[in-house]
Amino acid sequence: MFKLQLQPLLKVLSGLSKREKIIFYAAATALSLVALDRLIIYPVYSRINSLNNAIKEGETGIVRDMRMLAQKEKIILESKKYASFFSSPESEEEATTSFLKEVENQAGKSSLYIVDMKPAGVKAEKDGTKKFQVVLSCEGQMEQVIEFMYNIENLNSLFNIEKYQISPKSKETGTVQCSITIAMIVMA
Repeated sequence: MFKLQLQPLLKVLSGLSKREKIIFYAAATALSLVALDRLIIYPVYSRINSLNNAIKEGETGIVRDMRMLAQKEKIILESKKYASFFSSPESEEEATTSFLKEVENQAGKSSLYIVDMKPAGVKAEKDGTKKFQVVLSCEGQMEQVIEFMYNIENLNSLFNIEKYQISPKSKETGTVQCSITIAMIVMA
C-alpha cells in the first residue's frame, strides 16, 4: 500500500536556505488555505446561502397566505354573491324554460304585452359558456318598454339585450311595437 515517506522531504527541506524555507512554508500555507476554502468553507457557505434563499421564499409565501387568510371572509362573501352565475340547470330544456319564465315575469312587472316569444337556440361559446337566446315581440307604452329593458339588464343573472327594434304601432296612440333579442349566459 501507499506509505508516506517523510525522509526524502525532510532532506530536501534541510537543504533549503532560510529564505527558500519561508517561501516554501508561505506557499504551503496558502495552498492549505485554498484547499480549506474549496473543500470545507465554500460548500458550507453555499449550502447556508441556498437555505437562506429557501427560507426567504417560504416567508414570502407565508406572508401571502396570511394576507389571503385575512381576507377569507371577504372571499367567501364574494363567492356567494356570484354563485348564482355558476350554478347551471341540469339540462338545456330546463335552462330555456327558466329563461323564458324570467323574461315573461319581467314583462308582466313592466305591464308589457307579449305578442310572441320564441327561443332562438343555444350557442356554445369558446370560453366554455353557453348562450341562450330568445326573440320577443311585444307591445306597450314607451315607458313600459324602457322599464322592461332596464329590468332585464339589471337582473341578478347574466341577461343582456343584444338587439332591439322599436317602432310606433299607430300615429294616434303612444303604443309602440318592439322586437327584442335577449341572451342569457350560463357558465358551464
